[in-house]
Amino acid sequence: MFVDYAPLVVFFAVNFLVPASVSMRLVAAATGFLSDVDRMSALVIARVIVATIAFVIATVAAMIVSKVKLGRISPMLWLSGGLVVVFGALTVYFHDPRFIQMKPTIVYLAFAAVLFFGLVTGRPLLEGLLGTAYPGLRAEGWRKLTRNWALFFLVMAALNELVWRAMGWDFWVLYKLWGAIPLTLVFALANVPMLLRHGLQVADDAVAAKPPEG
Repeated sequence: MFVDYAPLVVFFAVNFLVPASVSMRLVAAATGFLSDVDRMSALVIARVIVATIAFVIATVAAMIVSKVKLGRISPMLWLSGGLVVVFGALTVYFHDPRFIQMKPTIVYLAFAAVLFFGLVTGRPLLEGLLGTAYPGLRAEGWRKLTRNWALFFLVMAALNELVWRAMGWDFWVLYKLWGAIPLTLVFALANVPMLLRHGLQVADDAVAAKPPEG
């Protein structure tokens, strides 16, 4: 869980704790495009670029840590991490925050599509990914859990689009840390009664595992 969320914490910290003037000097030292925009816009763009670069670096570091500590990088972390690198690079290159803001929507939709595909084909894919985290869970429980997460990811995709399109950059960053993560944790816990009814054997960490944040 720490590996999943550490890059987001770094993203939040750099965006809000690094002074905008420092970010502006860092970006200005690498490129001259800031001189073509007004100061207020330059400050915002500089913060976006520095925070996004930190996010990309932290994400790559998290993937390396996962490989070293756990011996593998999960498919979902590959997807999320790969999109962070790609969309982060596009944000930096085009000086446009919309690319990194759209990344969670794409991740959520991809997760939802994969889970719905598993349901349609009769192969709940969460069982293969999280089977050891939910010991004793019967087939019906896996189907319901897969359906629930697929629907949840669709809602989160729509919510991410609403937030970044209707609100400013800082609000979206706050939402990512203090909105999306709590919503995911609450949803994971809300599934516990259903899981128990379908054979889940409770252990210390049995109900804590969940798909990673987008």
